[in-house]
Amino acid sequence: MFVNHTLTPHNSSDSEYVPYEDRLDTYLVPVIFAIIFIVGVLGNGTLVIVYIRHRGMRNAPNTYIFSLALADLLVILICVPFVSIIYTLESWPWGELICKISEAAKDVSIGVSVFTLTALSAERYCAIVNPFRKLQLRKLPLVCATFIWGAALIFAAPAAIFSKTVATQLDDTNITIVYCTPYPDGWHNYPKWMTLAKAIIYYGLPLLVIAFFYSLMAQRLLASTREMPGALHGGQGEAQAKARKSVACMVLIFVIVFFICFLPYHAFELWYHLDPTAQDEYNDWTHALRIMGFCLSFLNSCVNPVALYCVSGVFRQHFNRYLCCRRGSLHPTCSSRLSRTAVCETSFRSTHRHRCNRNPTESVVISNYDYGSTKKKSNIISRNSGDGVTIMSIRDTNDFLTGDSDEKCINR
Repeated sequence: MFVNHTLTPHNSSDSEYVPYEDRLDTYLVPVIFAIIFIVGVLGNGTLVIVYIRHRGMRNAPNTYIFSLALADLLVILICVPFVSIIYTLESWPWGELICKISEAAKDVSIGVSVFTLTALSAERYCAIVNPFRKLQLRKLPLVCATFIWGAALIFAAPAAIFSKTVATQLDDTNITIVYCTPYPDGWHNYPKWMTLAKAIIYYGLPLLVIAFFYSLMAQRLLASTREMPGALHGGQGEAQAKARKSVACMVLIFVIVFFICFLPYHAFELWYHLDPTAQDEYNDWTHALRIMGFCLSFLNSCVNPVALYCVSGVFRQHFNRYLCCRRGSLHPTCSSRLSRTAVCETSFRSTHRHRCNRNPTESVVISNYDYGSTKKKSNIISRNSGDGVTIMSIRDTNDFLTGDSDEKCINR
């Protein structure tokens, strides 16, 4: 996640060495990383607390979001305090053990993030194609998240094994610096192939898979809109289609943020390690790209909670509750105009079915509330039988990502 080669910004032969106290990045990078640390710990920590404390939030997409938050929290707590001084001090002061831990934690976080985004994109596609399949596969997200963490740990093993501190003397100076590197001595092609492998495994290939699922998802959504019965157009069917699109857009936001945050980092690493003349051509512009990639790669660890806060009403209410001490009601009040009692099924509950045995001739009103919106739509469903009324509250499972889907209030 951070540049792993010699950490002297002016390596080229035609540049003079500039002391760290005379460089802008010496003072700018720590400020940026302080912001990343505070926002990342508060945001991701709150997501973890919400998932653990609220059983209703433990659905399939939120399980992946919980995994993302854990990975981001890992890199923020372990890596950020140590690597933030790379552009502040001339030498790595933490020793070889911290070097190994920070490098391995960085690779684990990247692996969990990109693999989870890929799995989340696949889950969204499957939910759109067959929204009821997740009812039989409730434990699949947890199994997938466990597998993702296992794969990320395996891919991070080389960093844990080979990372070390190296002392080197700068050209034409008497200054010796110590830096942390994941590359072993004597393996001249190892940095090149490792950089290429990481760019493919952690960036290029996952984005291709995500693009594939989103192209299929777009085709499916368009086809389902055209095939929707005429009676459902403008009603519940159209509302469900919009909900599916909004949830898919939420996942797409995470993917775009990841793509933007890691593009400068991978671009610089590939250029530096694959271009034979890179060290000779290193200048102020490439140094700026290097610092930008360095900061953006860590910024990715704190932006997902901010994105959730901006687009999800349910998560926003939880954030306000835990961070701003606003202990207001988390759910809208159900209207009980037609009955003596009301049963509310919130948008992030895992329950999909209610059975009513009283007053079999009574109509049932399902009111659709949207967090963050004052609009309300109603559909009347009734079914009479000698034994009672069986009410199927069929909710689009694609609405579960943020908990922002329609709240269904069943009145009797």
